[in-house]
Amino acid sequence: MTSPWGTDEQRRWVRVGDDRPLHVGFQSVYARDYRLPDGTEAVWEMDGLAPVVGVLALTDDDLLVMVRQYRPGPDRVAMCLPGGLVDPGEEPVAAAVRELREETGYTARTCEVVASVRGPVDLNPSYVAIARGARLTHPQELDPYEDCEVVLRTPQEVRAEARAGLMTGTELVYLALDHAGLLCLN
Repeated sequence: MTSPWGTDEQRRWVRVGDDRPLHVGFQSVYARDYRLPDGTEAVWEMDGLAPVVGVLALTDDDLLVMVRQYRPGPDRVAMCLPGGLVDPGEEPVAAAVRELREETGYTARTCEVVASVRGPVDLNPSYVAIARGARLTHPQELDPYEDCEVVLRTPQEVRAEARAGLMTGTELVYLALDHAGLLCLN
């Protein structure tokens, strides 16, 4: 593709050296050096959070299994998709099934990963899974620092809360609703 700035290849930044850890923890941050097309060198901070998965779980009566929990970023309780980290060596769909069961106690007849996204400075992807035929089968098995309140919502309620900016992970919610065919229903 050509633009006033040249072709995509001409606009590509060249990575210089290896990433350097600035902070290593749950949310790791790395410094990455680049040489821009004009020769300028720049350092970018990269988000090293492990891959994550969010699960849109639908019950047989068309309700969505969501969780409400405290989120440090917005500093409030917010609704979001159940989900979490994909463990090293774990397939994203297995992580989706595991996280749904742990955070909500729900299991589903089917579960498939339908999309992935990566932000402009994310080193790892965020996956979106859709689980169908979800039903409550287990007690919750929450990790430390999780306070997941399970709530069942209609697609309309979830869309309204996302539109109002009251959810976290809205990019994943949007993709999930779109792939499930629930984005534009009344």
